[in-house]
Amino acid sequence: MSFRFLGFPVYKSIKQYIKAIYEVTAGFPKEEQFAIVNQIRRAAVSVALNLAEGSDRGSDKEFQRFIGLSIGSLNETVAVLDISLDIGFINQQNYDIIISKAEDIIKQLSGLRKSLR
Repeated sequence: MSFRFLGFPVYKSIKQYIKAIYEVTAGFPKEEQFAIVNQIRRAAVSVALNLAEGSDRGSDKEFQRFIGLSIGSLNETVAVLDISLDIGFINQQNYDIIISKAEDIIKQLSGLRKSLR
């Protein structure tokens, strides 16, 4: 059995993004483990899971919909990062690095979605 999503360069980028999210949130306050940390980690993983699930749908139109869900989850992670920056849970340098990765992933996902039209 072949897993289509494993061959997508964007999937590899998403995995690196997830790793970066896990690394930076490891330094968040312990009392946030079941709140903001859990939220951002689940959203980051959801970017990959939506791509994976959509890649095996019966049509490109359905796959496009799942790519949109991936983009939505990515936007969710960026919103939580932005809030975390304001609160002081993350520094500007780490924020900028992760946002840059998110921007790259958005471009890749948008390009993949456009290629399916």
